[in-house]
Amino acid sequence: MRQSEENDSGLIGDGRSPLLNEVDSEKRPRQPWLSMAILLIVAAGLLAWGIRSRINAGKSLQAEAAQVAVPAVSVVSPKLAAPAQEIILPGNVQPFISSPVYARTDGYLQKWYVDIGTHVTQGQLLAVIATPEVDQQLEQALSNLDTAKANLALAEITKNRYQDLLKSHAVSQQDADNAVGSYNANKSIVESNQANVKRLQTLQSFEKIYAAFDGVVTARNIDIGDLINSGSSSGAKTDLFHISQVDTLRVYVNVPEEYSQGIKVGTTPYIALAEFPGRRFKGTLVRTADAINATTRTLLIEIDVPNPTGTLFTGSYAEVHLSVPSQFSTFLIPVNTLIFRSAGLHVGVVKEGKVELTAVTPGRDFGNQIEILTGLKPDDQVIVNPPDSLVSGQEVQVVQATLPGDVK
Repeated sequence: MRQSEENDSGLIGDGRSPLLNEVDSEKRPRQPWLSMAILLIVAAGLLAWGIRSRINAGKSLQAEAAQVAVPAVSVVSPKLAAPAQEIILPGNVQPFISSPVYARTDGYLQKWYVDIGTHVTQGQLLAVIATPEVDQQLEQALSNLDTAKANLALAEITKNRYQDLLKSHAVSQQDADNAVGSYNANKSIVESNQANVKRLQTLQSFEKIYAAFDGVVTARNIDIGDLINSGSSSGAKTDLFHISQVDTLRVYVNVPEEYSQGIKVGTTPYIALAEFPGRRFKGTLVRTADAINATTRTLLIEIDVPNPTGTLFTGSYAEVHLSVPSQFSTFLIPVNTLIFRSAGLHVGVVKEGKVELTAVTPGRDFGNQIEILTGLKPDDQVIVNPPDSLVSGQEVQVVQATLPGDVK
């Protein structure tokens, strides 16, 4: 009864209507294909995205490789050197006049009157030498002169007498001539003895040593009782004193050849000494050697420095500051821009993104900078720290430019 009721009510199996069961039977087989289609679409999208990413990465890599292939360089512009530059050179301070004092006669030092540091004037007595041998020789020479004068007087009387007798023919001509000859000979002897006396008197005057000029005594090499040798014998001459004139000092400087054309007489350089920090002593360039020393390749110049108070000492080491005008326009560049090649000194100049190796002529070296005489122009871009592999025509990229005033 129940089964028939169920059949009558139209319910079959799971209690749903046959129409619903038919619809369900049609939908169930289609769900796996839809999921697969969605998965395929997602996979295709991911594949396309991956391929596109790889293509973009490849393009980016190629761009980076191309960029890396062009080296990046820093450049600097040459700095125009000053029209007149100051150079500092070592100098030797010397007295205006410096002279050793020697003896001109032999003997023993009897007395000295000046010592080191004494300021003396011209003609001042410095020392006295005892010369007993010269004194005795002078006395002997005076005696010989008296004898010669006596003989001359007798010869003159005899000559006059014979000449008077010859007028009356009381003597022969021969006797008269002999008297005249004897007179002339005695006259020559007197003159010779007079010359010898003057010589010995001069030697005796050398017993007193005088200053030849105003100055200061810088050395005394003798003492009382010392044997004085004038050098007339085989012994060495005795150096008694050293006198220096220091009211004006001479400073000698050897100027390198490259600066020689800028040195002009009449300029006013100054000197500086370590013992006077911060002080400048002005001088005048008075003369040059007008010739380059073949050994040192330098020009010797003399600078006169006034020293009226004796502040500066002779023999001192001084730094001489010279203002030397440039003969032509030059440039300054850092030393780390130089390229040393077998063909000579070069620098790398960037022009329109490419390197051009330019030969340059160096001048003065200032340590971190060097002067360039030829080869550069003011608007050149010089590569800093160039690689050894740098060649002309190579493309480069300027990443940093330094202004001329920024060169250190």
